[in-house]
Amino acid sequence: MSAVTRRQFLAAAGLAAAGPVPANAATDPDFDVIIIGAGAAGISAARRIAQSGKTFAVLEASDHWGGRCFTDLKTFGVPYDRGALWVHETEAFPVDQLASKAGLETYKEPSTQRLRIATPPDPRLRVPTRKARVSELEEFYSKLVSCNQAIASAAPSDISCASALPKDIGDWRPTMEFVLGPFLCGSDLSAMSANEYALWVKPENTVRVRRGVGTLMGRLALGAPMRFFSPVNRIEWGSRLVQVETRGERMTARAVILTASTAVLASGKIEFRPSLPVHFAQAIDKLTLGSLDRVAIEFSGNPLGVQSDELIFEKAVGRQTAALHANFLGSRLCLVQVGGKMCADLALEGEAALNDFAIKWLVSQFGSDLRNSIERTHATRWSKDPWTLGAFSTAVPGGQSARKVLSKPLGDQVWFAGEAVHESLWGTVAGAWEIGERAANDVISRIRK
Repeated sequence: MSAVTRRQFLAAAGLAAAGPVPANAATDPDFDVIIIGAGAAGISAARRIAQSGKTFAVLEASDHWGGRCFTDLKTFGVPYDRGALWVHETEAFPVDQLASKAGLETYKEPSTQRLRIATPPDPRLRVPTRKARVSELEEFYSKLVSCNQAIASAAPSDISCASALPKDIGDWRPTMEFVLGPFLCGSDLSAMSANEYALWVKPENTVRVRRGVGTLMGRLALGAPMRFFSPVNRIEWGSRLVQVETRGERMTARAVILTASTAVLASGKIEFRPSLPVHFAQAIDKLTLGSLDRVAIEFSGNPLGVQSDELIFEKAVGRQTAALHANFLGSRLCLVQVGGKMCADLALEGEAALNDFAIKWLVSQFGSDLRNSIERTHATRWSKDPWTLGAFSTAVPGGQSARKVLSKPLGDQVWFAGEAVHESLWGTVAGAWEIGERAANDVISRIRK
């Protein structure tokens, strides 16, 4: 991608810093398009805009591309995906093809379609201190299917997913609530729309990237005119040009593609002038970001006695539960995943609280001897990241239509993009990618007119 050179970008930024440029001034804009955010949606949009030959720039608030697709290569010396662990492959997001062109190795594993959960490979189950029996594992599958069917049946009334769960699941309820809510979506089922959950689509295959999902995003972003440490604090729209302000610098464009998370939009970090119309503001409030974090634990050897890339749940007895991605990508890293309100509370206390919970949970499953094999730990805290403020979006009961509202441009000048805008692939990298490309196509069409 070479739509704008570094010299051109800095020159435009320098002109912008020289003083405010009225958005209705009779002058050419600095760029045809400004893309705010370098996550999957922003990268997808940038690639499409580059193909069109339009001038553009990407403003990223953090110090890295990929957004919530972030591969840490330093902490443990091996690829450690702090965000997305795998991605769904769709026609609009051909992961294998994109990764191959980027020189990265992938491998596919089919989703557990009969469970309607996209989790490679088939999960394992533990009843504390032992592996589940075959009959218990079959009951686990059966209850998941029953819960999914019950939520789908309740969709027309759009109650909460928790209210829709069948009454006869007995002591499996905590497990079902965790797997379908905090584990998959980062939100408790009581805060999720049954209607939206029923519309959630899971593509046929999930794809792992051996060097990490964030590494893939970085390769796909190469060549884009990208500027890090550039949080946008104001967007002025409604005149001939859109004006964007970042760290006191002002730049103008014919259109803006805004990929910030709904939590960042709701926080007021970005000021809109004029203010957002009420229906946009209400839609953003209905698409709350959940909490989904992992504690990475590096062991010496394999004290848990598990295979590479095993996914393990427990038959929970309460809300204090988690899931384990064991020996991630063949490494010595075990990732303990927590989500929902419990996760948000732990993240608020700090990394030490997350680490302590994860180790105690593992001890309850595999015994206390594993403590002697712990070498290093690291916990993510996405809800405390200032430029994301959470995991991904879920609609509150009655709020599913909010995604459709955000799919419309603001004044035919500002397009919202990202997973939160997709009505059936929300919460996925594929959904964010598809929406970014769709927004770019709309912008190109609008500019050509």
